[in-house]
Amino acid sequence: MVHRILIVTAVAAEADSVSAGLGLGAPEPLPLPGGLVLRRHADAPDGRVWIDVLVGGVGPAAVAASTGTALAYAALTGSGAGAGAGAPYGLVVSAGIAGGFQPLAPLGSVVVSSAVVAADLGAQTPDGYLTVDELGFGRSSHPVPEALTGRISAVLDAAGLPHTVGPVLTVSTVTGTADRAAELAARHPGAAAEAMEGFGVAEAAGAYGVPVAEIRAVSNAVGPRDRAAWRIGDALHALRHTFELLSKTVFLELEPS
Repeated sequence: MVHRILIVTAVAAEADSVSAGLGLGAPEPLPLPGGLVLRRHADAPDGRVWIDVLVGGVGPAAVAASTGTALAYAALTGSGAGAGAGAPYGLVVSAGIAGGFQPLAPLGSVVVSSAVVAADLGAQTPDGYLTVDELGFGRSSHPVPEALTGRISAVLDAAGLPHTVGPVLTVSTVTGTADRAAELAARHPGAAAEAMEGFGVAEAAGAYGVPVAEIRAVSNAVGPRDRAAWRIGDALHALRHTFELLSKTVFLELEPS
């Protein structure tokens, strides 16, 4: 049986870092409907680990559509021949770089999600913000299994890779002011990072009953946009290192599909 994992990034540079970290050789490109392309990594043609990396687009809507396409294609066809054909994914991971809430998530560190949260899916009222849950129209958070979060954290800790476990917020508009950063931190206590895709990935995974996690490397502080202070290269390096570690540990331990 095959350990089959789908990792979704927003842009190609993030996918390149993830693929390089996996250390499974050159991927096989597999076209999907809609012009999407999966990068399939396998430890051998008949190996027990198949990891698909997908560039899903920027923002929750684009990435939800892309992730849903990959999941549907896998469910219907296996998205290719071989040992993984017809098998469902055992895990979906939203991955990439992100803004970190300071001082909880320093630049260059990694954030492992305890929950994937839609931070601005709701309504403003005279009495304050109401989540879509409170409005009765859906959900705004996907908890990550504690056993999975704990195992990822333990692997990173053993390797000495600085990281934080906490909620990762999904927004449609990136925070650009100190006031907005403070508002989000107050509304979501313990929030460690902010990005634009995690909740879209989680919604698609949830529709197929597949566990989801979000892993982010911190490139900048949440708050005023100071491009001179961004550390995108450091964050991409941390992302690569993270998936190098996980490919040798956690990804081998998942229940095979």
